[in-house]
Amino acid sequence: MIKNKKQLLIYLFGSIALLFIIVPVLNMFFETKLDIFFETTRDSEVKDSIFLTLSVSFIATLICSFFAVPLAYIIAKKSFRFKNFFLGIINIPIVIPHSAAGIAILGLVSRDTFIGKTASAFGLSFVDSPLGIGIAMAYVSLPFLIISAVNGFSEVPEKLEYAAMNLGANPRQVFFKISLPLSKQSVFSGLMLMFSRGISEFGAVIMLAYFPTITPILIYERFTSFGLIYARPVAVIFVIICLSFFLIFYLLTNKNKKD
Repeated sequence: MIKNKKQLLIYLFGSIALLFIIVPVLNMFFETKLDIFFETTRDSEVKDSIFLTLSVSFIATLICSFFAVPLAYIIAKKSFRFKNFFLGIINIPIVIPHSAAGIAILGLVSRDTFIGKTASAFGLSFVDSPLGIGIAMAYVSLPFLIISAVNGFSEVPEKLEYAAMNLGANPRQVFFKISLPLSKQSVFSGLMLMFSRGISEFGAVIMLAYFPTITPILIYERFTSFGLIYARPVAVIFVIICLSFFLIFYLLTNKNKKD
């Protein structure tokens, strides 16, 4: 009987946590007026912002993967001094306020800095441009990819890697034919987490690039200009898109587990 009461309490507290997550989202859906929702789906500004948000986050994730995945492999497989301190540095973008992260990046790439002036010489700008948006997204989301990939590579048995090298495989072959395939699920999870975190970023992006407008900033702009009734439909559309990516991620992850 006592055991059942304890289980009941566990389920009760667990349900409260679950409701805390899901009720605000459901309420947002139910409170959205259908006529305004369908009108918003035809709004070119909304569609452009969604396309910009998804495409920039995808490109930033793709580019960062070429650097982050090898770095994660080194961290997972090599022993060196201050390794834990190094991992702590990687987590800095998660710990600090994202508005502060945006200020930090802006101070490095604004138009009057060396990097900003060099970029301007090539016709590029980090401020109010998709390039700035991508850098802000990448900065705050990159740790999710690195950490997930580190966890995956750490689980690859070193005996398999050593056996492959004893049979004549070079380090590059070991990485691409053994380590990466065996940790592909963790690496893929990291890529999806980085992409998902990127499309939801607000604080860092708004410091670098208020324009062109990504969807999180558009939601804020609609709220401050027109109120909740016009901001909510944009939020609902974007949440549906985010949940769709989460569903795809869930299905692909489970498929990999079965394979």
